[in-house]
Amino acid sequence: MRRAAAGSWFVLCAAGVLFCVSAPARAQDDAYLRTCAACHGPQLRGGETGPALIGSTFQQHWGSVPPVGLDEFTRRTMPPTAPGSLSDEDYTAALTHIRRANGWLVPPAAAPTAGYPKIPATAEWLNNRNDLGSSSYSALDQINRDNVSKLRIAWRWKSDNFGPTPEYYFRPTPLMADGILYVSAGIRRDVVAIDATTGETLWLYRLDEGERGAVAPRRNSGRGVAYWRSTRHGEGSRIFTITPGFQLVALDALSGLPVPSFGKGGIVDLKDGLPRVADLPKTPPGSSSPPVIVGDVVVAGVSFSAGGAPPSKVAVPGWIRGYDARTGALLWAFHTVPQPGESGSETWEDDSASYTGNTAVWAPFSADATRGLVYLPVEAPTADFYGGHRRGNNLFSDALVCIDARTGKRLWHYQIVHHDIWDYDLPAAPVLVDITVKGRKIPAVVQVTKMGLIFVFDRVTGKPVWPIEERPVPQTDVPGEQTAATQPYPTRPAPYEPQGLRTADLIDFTPELRRQAAAIVKDYRYGPAYMPPSVVVDGGNLGTLLRPCLSGGSNWQGAAVDPQTGIFYVSSISSVCPIGLHADPKISDERYVGVYGEGFPHGSLGGPNGLPLIKPPWGRITAIDLNSGDHLWMVPNSRTPDWAANNPVLAGITLPRTGSFDQVGLLVTRTLLFAGEGSGLYRAGGGGNQFYAYDKATGAIVSQLTLPANQSGVPMTYAVYGRQYIVVATGAKDHPGELIALSLP
Repeated sequence: MRRAAAGSWFVLCAAGVLFCVSAPARAQDDAYLRTCAACHGPQLRGGETGPALIGSTFQQHWGSVPPVGLDEFTRRTMPPTAPGSLSDEDYTAALTHIRRANGWLVPPAAAPTAGYPKIPATAEWLNNRNDLGSSSYSALDQINRDNVSKLRIAWRWKSDNFGPTPEYYFRPTPLMADGILYVSAGIRRDVVAIDATTGETLWLYRLDEGERGAVAPRRNSGRGVAYWRSTRHGEGSRIFTITPGFQLVALDALSGLPVPSFGKGGIVDLKDGLPRVADLPKTPPGSSSPPVIVGDVVVAGVSFSAGGAPPSKVAVPGWIRGYDARTGALLWAFHTVPQPGESGSETWEDDSASYTGNTAVWAPFSADATRGLVYLPVEAPTADFYGGHRRGNNLFSDALVCIDARTGKRLWHYQIVHHDIWDYDLPAAPVLVDITVKGRKIPAVVQVTKMGLIFVFDRVTGKPVWPIEERPVPQTDVPGEQTAATQPYPTRPAPYEPQGLRTADLIDFTPELRRQAAAIVKDYRYGPAYMPPSVVVDGGNLGTLLRPCLSGGSNWQGAAVDPQTGIFYVSSISSVCPIGLHADPKISDERYVGVYGEGFPHGSLGGPNGLPLIKPPWGRITAIDLNSGDHLWMVPNSRTPDWAANNPVLAGITLPRTGSFDQVGLLVTRTLLFAGEGSGLYRAGGGGNQFYAYDKATGAIVSQLTLPANQSGVPMTYAVYGRQYIVVATGAKDHPGELIALSLP
């Protein structure tokens, strides 16, 4: 048996005749084989523990009974180990298979989705956020506000044994093509193909990278894989993955085998061609996000280890490169740190572009396939909190850069943070959507940030949709440092997170809590946004309090948009973190390295008695109309966490719904917005196992479902055989990563 066009299978029978089995018939056959064949035999002729379901005896007993009789008996008694435990879809499909094998008519009511809205038989999810524009939107609406409360678990896929140890922070978003899910799993980043209707593992691929993989900067399952469907007749589809050891692998989508014509045996070494890689083995490049494929070009990003205290000011730059999807040949490289004579090189003083590194794209990114454009959210340069060795604005760090997917040529850019010393890199995929502003249609690109600011541009010209102002910001007193005099502020939309820290923001559930919070912050510098990190002094200054924190605001979970309405949804947290600087020549040849968390109460969220330093909401989801730039609503992203609700110092105090410290991935459908409560594995104070369906217009909770563990990845949805599924990656401290598939009964 071999796979053909989507929705059908070609089968070669014993007589050598090729005939086509329709997709619905295959679903019925599969349901019988999965649920009945173990007892009754694959040919319905009976087995060791079950009678035959064809032949004269079976037909004499059931042939004269109304169809409902066989249905009721089967659902009440089968399978014998757990009667009534199958889904309505499986019972209906298996009974349809049995009736057809006996030559009986199939009752019209046997449609597996009877009573639910009809949708396309198949709706795929082919990119990390569904489309290349990273909308995280699907028009499917079989699951809607009227029936979402009936959602139940259709199947579960566990990642426990994918790797030498279980992975708990399980972040991938699966793709779905031709009825198969493709996902990455385990710290070696195995690639796995899964049946989209049952959760059965079909194949897996693992590349053992040995020492190269062991020293990789991002040893985890990553955020998923990329899918390429050829436009040439007879050429198979491919799955692309970037390994922890920074190799680009092309796999045949049906078999999982490396494509021999790509690179060397299916692999391209992404370290080849990057400067200083061989000279700096302790800081190898890697990537935890999938590549982006535009036409026949595979565009690969780069990521590095955290850069608060790098071993040296000399580092590997994160060049972005495009490869031929068929051969693996290098097509172009975009220099995120400009080379001598290139545009932007003048923003690196004292020849610092010749040795500074990072300035990569670690987050997922986006593309306009029609126009052949790629949008890069570039990160900060070396190092995160001290820039005295790289004076100047440092293009193209912290810039949204638009390049031509065919040539790698830069078409436009906008630097969102000048001379970054806050680790305020661009953390999420830009979102592409067409909007109408004052009667004018605009093809827009929208970038969310760790600062809680949202930047909206015409994605063709790079012109801001609303004015962006350069405003003065606080200046540094750190020796050798030189901060930018101004930073960009959009005039619309308004920030979706508070900017900077004021005394009025401190927790005030009781006067005593406010007093204790004020005592904590007195030894730090704080104030407006972009307060620069400061040198830690024994017995004096403990550093600078950043709000939003270096982890956001927003992070890699990013945002989603409804292209029908232009309403934009973004997840964020209201975080505060202390950043200080000190000299340590044993760690780095940089003049100063960062110190994170100096003086914050141990094991707490920065405030008194294990509580946060600031008032809630601590996490939120915000809806913004991109046609007007107006905020529509904001809701806390979770229940009040137990560590706050049950804190003894708050006994007798009724808390509002506070939200928690975790960004969450969002999914928008035609009728609903879906989001969980976060994994609770990235930072203190976050996570929860509730999965919410929100009213898109108001933010009101329509329904909530308890998951087996916390949402850790971005949800996705698809349809197979006319049934809609929602799949989300989950994990928790005591629960290894798994995929949970939800559908209607």
